[in-house]
Amino acid sequence: MGEVNGSDGMSGRRALVTGAAGGIGGAIVELLSARGVAVAAVDRDTDRLADDDRWSGKVWVHRADVSDPDQVEEVVDAVERDLGPIDYLVNCAGILRPGDVVGMSDEDWLDTIRVNCTGVFLVSRAVVRRMVPRRAGAVVTIGSNAAGTARMNMAAYAASKAAVAAFTRCLGLEVARYGIRCNVVAPGSTDTPMVTALWNGGDAERVSIDGSLESFRTGIPLGKLAHPLDVAHAVHFLLSDQAAHVTMHDLTVDGGAALGH
Repeated sequence: MGEVNGSDGMSGRRALVTGAAGGIGGAIVELLSARGVAVAAVDRDTDRLADDDRWSGKVWVHRADVSDPDQVEEVVDAVERDLGPIDYLVNCAGILRPGDVVGMSDEDWLDTIRVNCTGVFLVSRAVVRRMVPRRAGAVVTIGSNAAGTARMNMAAYAASKAAVAAFTRCLGLEVARYGIRCNVVAPGSTDTPMVTALWNGGDAERVSIDGSLESFRTGIPLGKLAHPLDVAHAVHFLLSDQAAHVTMHDLTVDGGAALGH
């Protein structure tokens, strides 16, 4: 039976976070390291990782392309060798290539699936394979509210996020017997470079918040974009012992933009 206390049970544990150079990934590293977790921050862009001044705790930087199986195995081996057994995995690496389906290039589609789907599979497989004998661990994959809500010019991204949501549920079902929990955090519009890079001048932030009838998009009922730490706090909860009986769940963090779906 669970106990009522204020501890999240995370201090002294070890985490691997992919996409750590991004806005949400960096916030997750920041929050976990502040909670006493030793964090392996993984990204292709190690220069941005080295320049990140948000991290106050113990953070180790590793370079890897999550879509390359050899690099994934090498980085997971290195983390377990240098830090010890991985307790937590956060799949945050991802790319967004906007565009309509009719005009989309093969490259944009394949790159999106390669990073957003295959990358999650490769990293999850490598880490969970090591968690199984230890009969413990928690995985959180960053999805998107676009996985369940149609968006104009977002078909590749939405499809990739829907795929990893289904993958995570299946993985969670398979490894539940070993005490390993697998969940998804699905952000909406968040104040990160990935989102702001899509803005085409004008008051694009206001349009994101208010919505657009032309693109069949609702606004954000809470009236603001998410901050990366809003997403990081949801990840922290699902990794922590406070979520010890939560698995195969998809937690949406979008200010109500998907109207609860």
